[in-house]
Amino acid sequence: MTHTFIRDLDIEAVFYPAPTLPETFERAALPVDKPPGWSSFDVIRALRPLLDGRKAGHAGTLDPLATGLLVVLTGQATRLMEKFMELPKTYEATLRLGETTDTYDADGEITDRRDPSGIRDEDLLHAREGFLGVIEQITPAWSAVKQGGERLYRKMRRGEAVVLPRRIVTIRSFDLLERKGADVSFSVECSRGTYIRSLAHEFGQALGVGAHIVRLRRARIGAFSAEDAWTVDDLRKTIRERRA
Repeated sequence: MTHTFIRDLDIEAVFYPAPTLPETFERAALPVDKPPGWSSFDVIRALRPLLDGRKAGHAGTLDPLATGLLVVLTGQATRLMEKFMELPKTYEATLRLGETTDTYDADGEITDRRDPSGIRDEDLLHAREGFLGVIEQITPAWSAVKQGGERLYRKMRRGEAVVLPRRIVTIRSFDLLERKGADVSFSVECSRGTYIRSLAHEFGQALGVGAHIVRLRRARIGAFSAEDAWTVDDLRKTIRERRA
């Protein structure tokens, strides 16, 4: 199969939802449910020894705090990375009002606290309207985005000052689902490059009390769902059992 054909290949043709395993890893897209606390590359590192020497990558980074759908691409299917990354993403998350952190999520240090008890449900709905459609978003300082050829988080670890990049993204939907005290759960469908951490941070700023992410899960990438994903342990076990 030529490289041109691979680039033009329908991505559904290489997608193997659990419990279906490809005969080889010459070209496969494996949906994996990323565990909390793992980096996206941790998933690749855990699976790579089992992929028959094929190269592997993923189509869209998830933060260590996040869980959910990570598409692992093997062999020639790595050439389909851009196709997967251009698909819309759906996230399910919870933000906490009244606390701002330096990473915009619960893995960071709290930099500001304010009382969110005066925020009404109608205030949430009104603020949400400002984040629908095409918006400009500030990239978190603690992120893997490169500046001057180096990841921002590495500059932050050295204590260097950074200029936070801005990017244009599209928020197709932003649905507020439930409120329990200071915690607000929501669902977002968005374009490539959207930081849900930044969305929560800027949403909190718009409300005047700050906010950060305490739970984040990628539920869908295009038509592909986290419900069809392998766990890392099940995928490793299934591959090993097939070889036994």
